[in-house]
Amino acid sequence: MHRWNSFGVRSVLLLICVLWSAQGSFGQDHGLGLGVIIGEPTGLSAKVWISGLHALDFGLGWSIGSNWVGKPRGHDDRGRRVHYHMDHLWHAFAAIHSNRRFPLYYGIGARLNAGAGYDESLALRGVIGILWLPEGTVADFFMEIAPSFELLPASALGLDAGLGVRYYF
Repeated sequence: MHRWNSFGVRSVLLLICVLWSAQGSFGQDHGLGLGVIIGEPTGLSAKVWISGLHALDFGLGWSIGSNWVGKPRGHDDRGRRVHYHMDHLWHAFAAIHSNRRFPLYYGIGARLNAGAGYDESLALRGVIGILWLPEGTVADFFMEIAPSFELLPASALGLDAGLGVRYYF
């Protein structure tokens, strides 16, 4: 299992502090957000709001372990692979009653993987998650889980999950 070095931990904590202290309007529910996601996969995250309740979510990262529930033939758990996904998200702002903003979101999209036996792997992906939109910042924090069904080259079930933060422009 990969362990973070102290520089990596300090860098993430510094990024969170900078985003937390950024003052501005509530920019988390419109515009473009860019950030990072840590988990399976780990990499870059982007979100573009297309209306008050809908957004497109993009991820580009790498994976170092298997995300398959039933491992398909030819997939290598030990190899690294590149992961790309795009989802259409719906947001339920009233699902959790709180004086803070914690909307639930859900959606559907696609995932492509390459490397470690996943070459030309295409999957249908569902996603469900929760956002935290802290007041007075232009950042959001999220946690999500995304089951997938591989369509090509063979059928199999997979599961991605991650924690992330995005800064909105």
